[in-house]
Order: sequence, then C-alpha cells, then structure tokens
Amino acid sequence: MSSTPFFTLSGMDRDRQRIEDALVAAVDTKDAYLNELARHLIVAGGKRIRPVLAVVAAQVGGGRASDAVVQGGIACELVQTGSLYHDDVIDESATRRGVETVNAKWGNLQAILAGDFLLARASEIAASLGAEVAGLLGNTIARLCEGEIEQLRHTYDIARPEDSYYSSIAGKTASLFSTAARIGGIVAGLDRSVIDALTAYGRAYGMVFQIVDDILDITATDDQLGKPAGHDMVEGVYTLPVLRTLGTPGVAADELGDLLGSPLDSVVRDKALSIVRAGSGVPYAVESAGRYVQAAADACDSMPGGAATDVLRCAPQALLDTVL
Repeated sequence: MSSTPFFTLSGMDRDRQRIEDALVAAVDTKDAYLNELARHLIVAGGKRIRPVLAVVAAQVGGGRASDAVVQGGIACELVQTGSLYHDDVIDESATRRGVETVNAKWGNLQAILAGDFLLARASEIAASLGAEVAGLLGNTIARLCEGEIEQLRHTYDIARPEDSYYSSIAGKTASLFSTAARIGGIVAGLDRSVIDALTAYGRAYGMVFQIVDDILDITATDDQLGKPAGHDMVEGVYTLPVLRTLGTPGVAADELGDLLGSPLDSVVRDKALSIVRAGSGVPYAVESAGRYVQAAADACDSMPGGAATDVLRCAPQALLDTVL
C-alpha cells in the first residue's frame, strides 16, 4: 500500500531515522528476553505511518517536529504494535511482516504479555507529554477495543449491517490515525482550530486506509498481498465489498450467502472471491473511500497553507489510487 506523499516532505528521511531510533529505545529493558519479544515486530520493519503522520502534523503552518512530537508518534506506534501482538493471538496468525509472529515463535502467553508491555510503554510516554495526551491515548486504546469487539460480534454474520463495518473500522483503525495527528498538533503547540482540523483529517485518512486495505484483500493477488487473498472472508470478517455484494438482491447475493457463514477452504474461498470481484461491492467501496478522501481534503482547507498541508492533502488520494 503506497503512502509516499508523507515521505516527500523535506527532512523526512532524517525524521524517519529519529522515529526508528526512538522506537527501539522505547522498548529497551534490562531483561534480554523481554527485549527480544518486544522488539520482534519493530525490527521486522513497517512504514511507521502513524508516527510519520504526527511529525507531518506538527509541521503544519511552519511548526517544528520536536523530540517530544516524535515521542508522541512513538506512543501511537507502540499501541499499534501491541494491538498486533494481541490480534495475532486472536487470529492464530503464523506470520506478520515476513517473520514468525510472537505467538507462533514463543507462545500465546508471551505474546499477550509482550503486547501488554508495549501498551504500558505507550501509556508511560503519553503521560510524560501531559495529561491531555495521556487521556487521549487512553481513550484511543478503549476505542480500538470497541472496534475489535464490534468486528468479533459479527464474525461469520452474513447479515452484518454496513453501519457495523464503519463503526468497527472507525474504532480499530481510524481512531489511532486521528490520535497521531492530534498529538502532533498538541505537542507542537498549534492553534486549537488547526488541532481539530488535524484530528478530523486523521480520522478520514484512517477510514480511507482501512477501506483500501479491505478492497485489496479482495482484488489483489496472493503475491501482491504476501498472503492468500480473501483472508478476511476465510476468518469470517465480512468487509464492505462483501457486505455490499450480500446486500444487493440478485443471484450473486444468493450464491455468496450460501458460501459464507462458516470457515472456508481454498476452493470455496476462490469461488467467493470471484463472485465479489464481479459484483458491485468493490466499486461501491471505492466510492465510499472517495468520500473520506474528500473529507480529508475539507479538513486541509481549515489548515494553514504550506508544504506539510500539501503533503497531507495528497496522501489520501494516493492511497485510493492503489485500487483504481
């Protein structure tokens, strides 16, 4: 998934190195075993979009991305990584970012505790940045849990409402992007109106991010994804393209409904994928993502002009372009 507009901002290579160094330092402990667990996915790589977003947000209107801004972004990245540790236990995933998951390599108990450790470190960093940031991050962790619970309660539910999908991704994905952008603005001392615009931008960007990711799970090849396409359907997570196909009366909806509702083998998965790819669900999801691209642009209209705002404006459309 492309996110290059963020990285075109002057000095971003240096800022990315600051982010990497701060991430490793944030999980350093005297316990070598815990270090290995906590660093496992961090050293495996990642785009670091959330801390990068915090850094770019801080530069809106000529602001500066201080070390404190980087720390705020790191707090968001640690929450994201800790949630991945927990997700991999829930999903019984074997690989992540091209390496074994913590649960596959060391077991579920270690993965859960390592994830808890990352969340605790994120909270510690947020507290060092002030009560507002600490409260914001705590609220965001709660929203992540709410989004995941909303998704879990509709697992294998072919009657899942689209509203449930939007509510889930707003919590489990968009809230953390929104928080990263808001923290960048708060720590940089930007005007409240700009901070609020950055918050709205982050939410819209996060919605585009997740919808595009869900489209790619349907339309991309196994090689492009680095995992089997249709993984969400196999796991009983019915995303927007699937829900729209199921909700559009006709033969396709009936055929897909007969296939879904329980775990799928590879043959049934491929048949379900072909039905969704041929229907109206993918164009509908693209259209939905486009509305959030516009919402992000509207938020940029409320920010001061400049290089950072220009980068923010371009990024959501660049994401959407990956599925057009």
